[in-house]
Amino acid sequence: MSHKPDPNKNVNLTINGQPVTVPEGTRILDAAKKVNVHIPVLCDHPDLCRRALCRLCVVECDGRTKLLSACGNDVWEGVKIETNNKRLLEIRKTILELILANHPQDCLSCIRNRNCDLQSLAEEFGIREAPFGITAVNLPSSIEEETIVRDMDKCIKCGRCVEACQEVQTIRAINTSGRSGEFGICAPYGQALNETPCVFCGSCVEVCPVGAIYEHDQSAQVFAALQGKAAQESDQRTIAQVSPAFADMLASELTVAEGAITSGKMIAALRLLGFDQVYDAYIAANISNSEINEEVLQRTKKLPVISGCSQGVSRFVKTFYPDLTDHLSTAYSPQKVFAETIKSIYAASEDLEESNITSVSFVHCLAQKYGCDNKKEFALTAKELARMIKLAGIDIASLSEEPFDIIEMPIHDGKTDSVQKQVINGFAQARKILEAVRKGECNAKWIEIESCTGSFCK
Repeated sequence: MSHKPDPNKNVNLTINGQPVTVPEGTRILDAAKKVNVHIPVLCDHPDLCRRALCRLCVVECDGRTKLLSACGNDVWEGVKIETNNKRLLEIRKTILELILANHPQDCLSCIRNRNCDLQSLAEEFGIREAPFGITAVNLPSSIEEETIVRDMDKCIKCGRCVEACQEVQTIRAINTSGRSGEFGICAPYGQALNETPCVFCGSCVEVCPVGAIYEHDQSAQVFAALQGKAAQESDQRTIAQVSPAFADMLASELTVAEGAITSGKMIAALRLLGFDQVYDAYIAANISNSEINEEVLQRTKKLPVISGCSQGVSRFVKTFYPDLTDHLSTAYSPQKVFAETIKSIYAASEDLEESNITSVSFVHCLAQKYGCDNKKEFALTAKELARMIKLAGIDIASLSEEPFDIIEMPIHDGKTDSVQKQVINGFAQARKILEAVRKGECNAKWIEIESCTGSFCK
């Protein structure tokens, strides 16, 4: 019978000679942090379970020959832990050199350049040579639904994406295969993600420590649309919608001081990039919510109405709960409202063909990119906008503030707040509520499922 730690009981130990007291059940890794001792990790992630796959965090305990992983083992009373000696440093460096031997050496052109855990560790350990040679096999990368890019040649087999997909989101679109040297991360039967139950939530992207899986960058396509105007194509227009809260996300990506970027400065930057009109995303969101609200009020059965932050939610319901498909809302998402309704109104006001207008929604997470037609309708994240601003050489913090553009909208009779909606974060929680709907045990009239769990997408 396994021992269950008592968090009310303290454990006394020493780490590199420093005494430390922590609650029972504390990992060695977390105990070390308490005394400001850094132990390198690669497979560990704060929002995932223990895996201890990479072995980079091994430590010595009580001078024993057998090493323990700091991320996968708890401390115990009186243990003396050594985290930093010649033996441990050599082991960690060798582990990194072996990983790098099977990793492409294209850091300069990698999307994770200067934001890669493996690259940072290689620099930390001063790795400048490849004693084991380079054995990367140059597997081709693939773009999935214009949303996610998989470059499995860069996969370090840490298992983070597998756990995020299987355990956190309960989708099971990513799995492991093979053993020993043949061990790898893949979709079942080597399928493309769109052939699996994948709902393109982006949780796998958020936890990947390298460039093995990442969001599809469409900033170049949007730049091309913006340059159409510069090329004297006077009948071409590009319009954008963005929420004021997006400014904080942009500031984080541009690594500027908190509060240095306001919504007004962000609007000014978008106009400098060449956007003809910049609208508050609240307009489209309000229309979408109003339509769902009216839909709920008009339904006498098939309640609750199920809506979502992305097209992935609809895919989730149709894949795992096909009997509840008729509970899905028929209303457009805010991105689709912007691409269809607002674009149509703007085209009429400017006497333009809708086909000459490109709409760009700046979205808060990768999941909302899924479902766009990617020809005249795009959804870009804060990372993509940050790249565009850097490329254009815009010092956004120094700009004067500018207001949103105004557009005349038809009046919607339904009140967006007359029906209380129940918001569910992540697909594991969505399963619980949908099971209740199946059993007739859910009293909510409107359920909105958010693709992210709230832990990865901060």
